[in-house]
Amino acid sequence: MSASAHLDATFLALADPTRRAILARLAQGDASVAELAEPFDISQPAISKHLKILERARLVSVAREGQRRPRRIEAAPLAEASGWLERYRDIWEANFARLDALLDELQRRPATAAPAKRRRRRGT
Repeated sequence: MSASAHLDATFLALADPTRRAILARLAQGDASVAELAEPFDISQPAISKHLKILERARLVSVAREGQRRPRRIEAAPLAEASGWLERYRDIWEANFARLDALLDELQRRPATAAPAKRRRRRGT
C-alpha cells in the first residue's frame, strides 16, 4: 500500500466517531472486542466491523494471548497523519496572523456610518 493510500485509510478510519472512541479507549490499554463493545449501543459484530477498518488502516493490531485476542492501538499511522497535517501548520498560522492583523486594524478604525446598500437592477 502506498503512503498516500495509508494516509487515506487513516483519515477514513478517523472520520467515524465510534472508531475515534474505540481508539480513545485503546489509548488507555489493550481490550477485547467485548470490552470495546461495552459502552456502545451497537452489536458486537458492528464493533468488529469498525475494528476491521481500524486494522486495515493499521491503527489497531491484534495480539494473541491464549484464547484472548486483545486489540491494541498502533501509534505509527497517527504519527504519519499528524506529520501530514503539520506540513500545513505554517499556512494556517499565516492565515491566522493576517486575520489577527485585519481584526486589529478594524478595531482601531473610528466608527463610521455604514455604507449605503446598492440596489441591483434586474437583468444585470
